[in-house]
Order: sequence, then structure tokens, then C-alpha cells
Amino acid sequence: MGKKRIAVKSEEELIKEAEKLGKREIKIKVPKKVSEGKIYIFSSYNNTIITLTDMKGNVIYWTSAGKVGFSGTKKGTPYAASKAAEEAAEVAKQIGFEKVEVLIKGIGSGRESALRTLGAKGLNIVSIKDITPIPHDGPRPPKVRRV
Repeated sequence: MGKKRIAVKSEEELIKEAEKLGKREIKIKVPKKVSEGKIYIFSSYNNTIITLTDMKGNVIYWTSAGKVGFSGTKKGTPYAASKAAEEAAEVAKQIGFEKVEVLIKGIGSGRESALRTLGAKGLNIVSIKDITPIPHDGPRPPKVRRV
């Protein structure tokens, strides 16, 4: 069969690799410091998307569970949503958000954990609003079947 090779890495290489996996730098360009803003959390069964905007609704930064590094069915988990919320909270602090309004949309499992993570990271949440669309009458029922 042949000899098996064991890859031996030095401590410096292992430290560099761990730093790459653990922390990645978030670089954003903001024309001015924004003190107030809105954070939109859209949570579906497949993914959680978090968007940071100013008070007018202009998007400053967005992140999702897929962008953070999760793939497949793992994107829809509460853990993936909390990791995406951690990244969004870091960026919100860099931008200078002091007061934040949170608007939640969707019925996924990540909505609760993302909100808890934003609060735990030290953001001053002024209001929480659920903007999930709810049908009030629904579509017209189909015609009666004639056989």
C-alpha cells in the first residue's frame, strides 16, 4: 500500500491557521458616523439574514448565516443565527450605533437567538417590532370540482 505520511506543522503555522478560523476582520466603509439605526432580522427555515440600516432605511451592512460560514441545513439553526448576529453587533459598534430599533420578519428558528445575541453584545435596543406578514383573508378558494 505504501507508507503513510504524517503532516507535521510548526507551532507558528498552527497559530496562524487558528487565527484565520477564529477571527476574520470586518472592513466596512461608512461615509459618516451613524448614532441611530435599524436592524432587520429575516429568519426563514433555511437561513437568517441580518441587515443594518440608518433611520431612513439605507443599507449600511448585511450579514447572514451563510456568509459567516455555515452551509446546508446548518444555516437555519439558532446557533448560526447567533453567530451572524455577533458579526452584525461588532459592525454596529464600529459604525457607532447608540440606539437601535430591531425589526423581526419570518418564522425561522433563528429569530429568537439572533435577538438575544444582539442584546447580549451590548447594543442599546430601543424597540422590538415583529413585521412578519400575516394573511387576513387569503386567496379565493378554487371552483367546485365537477365530475
